[in-house]
Amino acid sequence: MKQKKIIASVAVLLVFAAALVWQLARNNEPAAASAVWQERAEEAQLELSGSFWDEKRGLFSNAAPCIAQLCTDPFNYWWLAHAVDVLTDGYERTGDERYTEQIAKLYQGLLDRNAGVMINDYYDDMEWMALAWLRAYDATKDERYKQASLELWEEIKGGWNEEMGGGIAWRKEQIDYKNTPANAPAAILAARLYEHFQNEEDLDWARKIYNWQKQTLVDPDTGLVWDGINRTGDGNIDKDWQFTYGQGVYIGAGVELYHATEDKDYLKDARQTAANLKDIFLSPATGMLPSEGEGDGGLFKGVLVRYVGELIAADPDGPEQKELIGMLETNADSLWQYGKAEDKAVFSNSWVQTPDPVVQLSTELSGIMLLEQMAVLEKNGQLH
Repeated sequence: MKQKKIIASVAVLLVFAAALVWQLARNNEPAAASAVWQERAEEAQLELSGSFWDEKRGLFSNAAPCIAQLCTDPFNYWWLAHAVDVLTDGYERTGDERYTEQIAKLYQGLLDRNAGVMINDYYDDMEWMALAWLRAYDATKDERYKQASLELWEEIKGGWNEEMGGGIAWRKEQIDYKNTPANAPAAILAARLYEHFQNEEDLDWARKIYNWQKQTLVDPDTGLVWDGINRTGDGNIDKDWQFTYGQGVYIGAGVELYHATEDKDYLKDARQTAANLKDIFLSPATGMLPSEGEGDGGLFKGVLVRYVGELIAADPDGPEQKELIGMLETNADSLWQYGKAEDKAVFSNSWVQTPDPVVQLSTELSGIMLLEQMAVLEKNGQLH
């Protein structure tokens, strides 16, 4: 009997010790990952749907609040391509079918507004739409989106000609004007299509377009990306047109070709352009990216942010990693502080100012792109 009591006592002690070890281990576990930026991204997405979405047309309005014709005209096709991208960001973050339902409505709304097709007269616009539908296809596996992307790509390839030594034209009515907006996104698209479908011709296109872009519209000493060549028919390069958008798409092209080929020279190019941002675009005093105006300019910083995020993901040991993440954090903190000044998640084209009474869709999308990128960095434990 005495031996049984001893065994029972030992058993109790072992159970107690195991419980103590478990509790100590639990106490030493890292705290649950913060979800601050994920919550902010979701709040901004809800604002986008609540304030900008037009259920009747299946499109986002150009501005909120909607004022007369400003709601619907002009038809900002390329803004809506980025809206597809932003909704895809939300779906990838949450898995919420609300996003896929809205993407499907937007797909139909675009067809209804654009005479039943995705094609238009601007090659850069079509590239953005093709990129957006390829991402939506990845997320949803809806074959309609894959087909839209492939059909657009066939149209885009027709924009290449030998004026200015090659390159894709900006628009069909001006085939001798070549610019970064029509070429760097095309290189991203061609490389992604190759990664998806392993068609060697797509990789050839990606390399050809990228090489023309690099040789014609990138400063070899700094990596600064110029906007275009021969805009006014004189063969001159618009070296004074320096936009965050151009830097972003060239960084993205380098990253995507690195993924497709594993050639680190492409990554080196992307790093150089990213490193140059602090010298040309960031405020020395605040570290903030510039305001680039209303309209199309409202989207420029969002484009940069998206592709800086892709560089961070592709190059975890890169020399600029810490600075790039710091740049995004600085800008996101300010964006949120000023955007929430009136308890609504709406944003200004300047991320150091409160929004105007009427907020354009381009500006709102740009801010959401930054918030969604912060949510990705937060989820991956990369924030400082």
